Amino acid sequence: MSEKTRHINIPVFIPHLGCPNACVFCNQRTISGTSDFREEDVRGIIDGALATVPRDSEVEIAFFGGSFTGIDRSLMLRLLDLADEYIDAGKVTALRCSTRPDYIDDEILSILTSHHMTTVELGIQSTDDAVLAASRRGHDSATSERACRDVKAAGLELVGQMMTGLPGADVKSEIKTAEDICAFGADAARVYPAVVFRGTELERMATRGEYTPLGYDEAAERTASVLDVFDRAGVPVIRVGLCAGEGLTSPDTVAGGANHPAMGELAMGELFYRRISEAIDALIAKKNDEISGKDITVYVRRGALSCALGQKKRNITRLREKYCRDGGINRIFVLESCGLLGYNIKISINNYNN
Repeated sequence: MSEKTRHINIPVFIPHLGCPNACVFCNQRTISGTSDFREEDVRGIIDGALATVPRDSEVEIAFFGGSFTGIDRSLMLRLLDLADEYIDAGKVTALRCSTRPDYIDDEILSILTSHHMTTVELGIQSTDDAVLAASRRGHDSATSERACRDVKAAGLELVGQMMTGLPGADVKSEIKTAEDICAFGADAARVYPAVVFRGTELERMATRGEYTPLGYDEAAERTASVLDVFDRAGVPVIRVGLCAGEGLTSPDTVAGGANHPAMGELAMGELFYRRISEAIDALIAKKNDEISGKDITVYVRRGALSCALGQKKRNITRLREKYCRDGGINRIFVLESCGLLGYNIKISINNYNN
């Protein structure tokens, strides 16, 4: 795919139909914006989306909303057959779906691979069995590991989805979940800080004092910790937090939790702050005499300047307060640079490149 080629998903949401469980955090009607699924609407959804797709785009049909492989088998096959029509016509290049780990087996994988499916996203959420039980997921971590390895063995791309801030979870268990997802062979990941939707058991738990939702700062800090794991493992995170248009701003649908419309940027900004701080600390330890009273410039990858500076330039303010007062540095600047990837950092002291 060239740099100018755009990758676009056409989401087809199928809320609840394939899921027998009632996870404490889940309200698919709110998350998907869809209360009822109508099979007869799917072709119109796809055609409508294709009419807006720029030329030379790489387009996938994405069956989202919970447990695609758990819906009625005849319905799943009809939807896959319909999607195949668009692939055979050259209008769509691939298919992806999201599902639960306990709805993956050899028969299902055989069906998916015979219908142009290229990517399976698994809602792992946590690999801590106590957290899974508290969240009423209905499966254990061993099931997630088996499903991940089976998806990879079938030649499909694997996206591992996880959450931060679940009942019983802490930063240690969340880091372990991210490490496990990497070890299971994930090609990419999504990270969703927990949002407390109205009408869910999570809301009732919070009301009873059995669960404390994460505030924005804690959610950003804990999510940054798992982003760090994925980045160091070379596993791209393709989404952090729910989309801003998914009912996250209305008090009628959200009771609390990490419902900030820019939660992804907050978490990524926190990780940039940590990486920049680590780099400056290492530079001070190595070149303290050379940087005293001098300016330094921190370089981040192209397109990441806003995240690196932090929302409302919070990061640069914190960095200057920490190092320009007590670290002996005169001024700190942050700029973009070609050649950097992820959260990698480069620092220069005047004309000295570290």
